[in-house]
Amino acid sequence: MMMRRVNQSKFRGGVIIKIYTKSGDKGQTSLYDGARVDKDDIRVEAYGTIDELKSTLGVAKNLLDDQEMRDQIEWVQKYLFKVGGELATQDGAQFKDRIVAEDIEQLEKWIDLYVDKMNDNGAFTFIIPGTNSVAAALHVSRTVCRRAERRMISLAKIAPVADTIMKFVNRLSDFLYAMARYMEDDIIAIRAPRSQNGKK
Repeated sequence: MMMRRVNQSKFRGGVIIKIYTKSGDKGQTSLYDGARVDKDDIRVEAYGTIDELKSTLGVAKNLLDDQEMRDQIEWVQKYLFKVGGELATQDGAQFKDRIVAEDIEQLEKWIDLYVDKMNDNGAFTFIIPGTNSVAAALHVSRTVCRRAERRMISLAKIAPVADTIMKFVNRLSDFLYAMARYMEDDIIAIRAPRSQNGKK
């Protein structure tokens, strides 16, 4: 069956949305402030990885039965729009809806909450992740978050990146680890192998 390409604008909530603009056909895209950059620019890679993180969190959220945890993840998704928006603006200070210290403190409170719920035995050992689908999805989000942080560090070498969003993403990876670790059905710890003489 022949697929029909949709090329008309669609009406959603009072806003006309164009399905495609063709403006990126030559490998460039527009930042939030209107500047044009290559699609493989490190800034695009940074906020694109934040967007990827939001999507992986959507998977994790829909696997959860606990409404409080779902609400926490949805909160994170909303605040990642702030992180992405600031990264997508060459002068991040011009982006008005920015991450603030209180947002970082909220993540820290949730980290403490899940750490307190953990069994102290092996809480901070290396483990094989994913003894159930929820924990596995959260660990995927955690690793994407770490990659986003690395991309932001690369960007910070050539352009200003606010300390607040760097701290937020760093705390977020800790939060996702704590939540994933809490959701594991079993803890399969990785221990250093012993040498032939019986010593580690």
